[in-house]
Amino acid sequence: MLTSEQIAQIAEELAEADRTHSVIPRITARFPEATVEDSYAIQGIWRDKNLEAGRRLVGRKIGLTSKAMQQATGITEPDYGVMFDDTVWESGSVIPAADFSNIRIEVELAFVLKEPLEGPACSLFDVLRATEYVTPALEVLNSHIEMEGRTIVDTISDNAAYGGMVLGGRPMRPDDIDLRWIGAMLYRNEQIEETGVSGGVLGHPGNGVAWLANKMHQHGDRLEAGEIILAGSFTRPVWATAGDSILCDYGPMGVISCSFR
Repeated sequence: MLTSEQIAQIAEELAEADRTHSVIPRITARFPEATVEDSYAIQGIWRDKNLEAGRRLVGRKIGLTSKAMQQATGITEPDYGVMFDDTVWESGSVIPAADFSNIRIEVELAFVLKEPLEGPACSLFDVLRATEYVTPALEVLNSHIEMEGRTIVDTISDNAAYGGMVLGGRPMRPDDIDLRWIGAMLYRNEQIEETGVSGGVLGHPGNGVAWLANKMHQHGDRLEAGEIILAGSFTRPVWATAGDSILCDYGPMGVISCSFR
């Protein structure tokens, strides 16, 4: 395990990389003894400093919940990060590419909670009862750690590679549609790059939210009413750069678009 001084040092490195839109050397290459709990401690320091600076937490993201994403990254277990109010865009937004490092786009569903969710025994049924509505969402990944050879320790430390999300489409109540069978076609510059179905996320995207509530319980935390939860991608990530346009068609749940300049 890392010392408290090492944890604070890495958190500051990542904060500086976030400010300068740069990349730091891989944590696990420099500190091979670092554990998953160390990485959540690093993320926690970075989160708390952002809250102290006036940013507002609006939700959480879950990553690596599908085989498609695990195979794309070589990481075999889910992780989570936090989302702040200044990282949320509406469909049709033009997003400044220079604010990010290693931009990739993921196709997800976002759960908006009307009630708190807490482990240690949160189930899919608890998630469905606590959800006000589900809406299409694109996640913008933003990596501040060199990509080659990353492990889950590196990814969690870097706020699970979260950069932002684009919300749009047609919000629906969870009992109005079978959330296992939401299909999506992701276009970049008018060409289909990825397709997938939402059941690729742990059999049902709500299972990702239940996993998160139970995992957060281990860290003495819970999900609050009003939070937005990104349940995890059911396609592989698609790279994007300045000048690219993105569109994702979710069928009966509508369409999301954005572009990078």
